Amino acid sequence: MAQTPGLTTAFATVPRERFLGAGPWRIIVPRTMGNEVFVSPDADPAHLYRDVLVTIDAARGINNGQPSLWARAFDRLGLRPGARVLHVAAGTGYYSAILAETVGSTGRVVAVEYEADLAQRARANLEPWPQVRLVHGDGRTHDPGFDVDCIVVCAGATHPAPLWLDRLTAGGVMVMPLTGRYGWGFMLRVERRGETFAASSVSGVGIYPCAGGRDVAAEGKLQTALDGLTSNTPPIKALHRGAPDASDRPRVWYAGPGFWLERASEAT
Repeated sequence: MAQTPGLTTAFATVPRERFLGAGPWRIIVPRTMGNEVFVSPDADPAHLYRDVLVTIDAARGINNGQPSLWARAFDRLGLRPGARVLHVAAGTGYYSAILAETVGSTGRVVAVEYEADLAQRARANLEPWPQVRLVHGDGRTHDPGFDVDCIVVCAGATHPAPLWLDRLTAGGVMVMPLTGRYGWGFMLRVERRGETFAASSVSGVGIYPCAGGRDVAAEGKLQTALDGLTSNTPPIKALHRGAPDASDRPRVWYAGPGFWLERASEAT
C-alpha cells in the first residue's frame, strides 16, 4: 500500500504503452533463479501492466524498469503536490510522467536523459505533462537552476554527483542505485537534514550503469562491501561528504569519491 498520496493513481493513470512504442514487446520477468524473457504474443497493452521490465533497446541493455521497484522507491521520496523533482536517466519518459502526475500541475519535474534518441522520444511522449521539462544532457552535471525537494536517479552509480547533494533542499530526499562491478547493488535513500544527510537502503537493485557515474577503484571497493552482506540492504545510517579521517574509519561501511556511508548497528 503506497503511503504517498496520488502515487497509486499516477500508476493507474499514465499509459505505459505511450512510452514503449508499438508492440509486440520484449518482456523480462524477474525470477530468483534467472529472468524469464519473451516477446509478447501480440500488441495488446495488457501485457505491459504486469510487474515486468520492457525492453527499450536490447543491444544497449536499456529497459523500462520494473514498476514495483520504482513504486517502492518513489514512495520513499515524500512526493506531494507542488514538489520540485530532478529525474536523472529519464529514458523514454514513463517514470517522469508518473512523477509529474504525483506532484500535480503545480509541481515541477526536470527530467534529464543522456542518450539523444531516448531524449527525443521522451520529449514527444511527455507533451501531455507541461510541468515536465525534458533535457538532453548529463544528469550528473545539469543544474536545474533551483533547489529541489526530490531527486530520482534511474541508473547505477558508484557515488552521487556533488550537484545532487548541493541542490537538495532542507528535508529533501534522493533515491539512487549504488551498484558494484556487475550492475547489482542497492537503492540508497538520502534525506537532507541541514548540512547533514541521513541515509538508509530501500531495496536491492540491478540496473543499467549511469554515464559518468562510475569510478573503477570505487567500484571494486563497493563490490567488496556488497559481497560482505548477508542481505541485499546494507546497514547504514548516514551519508557524509568528503573523505573519512582516521577517527571515522571504524564507522565506514563504504567510502567512494567525495562521500562515505556510515555503518549502522545491525540492531538499528
